[in-house]
Amino acid sequence: MATVLHNLSDYDPSSVSDASNMCFGIVVSEWNTEITGALLDGAVKTLEKYGALPENIHVKTVPGSFELIYGAHQMTLNGSYDAIIILGSVIRGETPHFDYICQGVTYGIASLNATSEIPIIYGLLTTDNMEQAKDRCGGKFGNKGNECAIDAIKMAKF
Repeated sequence: MATVLHNLSDYDPSSVSDASNMCFGIVVSEWNTEITGALLDGAVKTLEKYGALPENIHVKTVPGSFELIYGAHQMTLNGSYDAIIILGSVIRGETPHFDYICQGVTYGIASLNATSEIPIIYGLLTTDNMEQAKDRCGGKFGNKGNECAIDAIKMAKF
């Protein structure tokens, strides 16, 4: 669904399970840190809102969005997570690099989801400009980090 039709932070609270007995891994990109930091903040606050203990939310950073695939894969090998969230931001530039990174991360995370015992939640913002990214990390369209946290809780119960 298009973000302009649905706020990323809107959901039915009664549809979200208690997360107090769950453990989450979050892999966040250091690239576009203003955006990814806000995504991370939204995800952590939402997980804690539903009972996840701070010591059961493990955050690892990677340099860029492409490395999110490796980071998520390493977390799947740990085996102690109920769900893993990847958070990144790729903003279109003047070269096709944007297309390659977005496609590579999407395929990589999809492949991990198809082969892993642990759900991996896709939190990669792919925007045309910084304003669009800000709108989706706590701005007028909500916070993708919140949405990813809700998805992680729901998928952990799947």
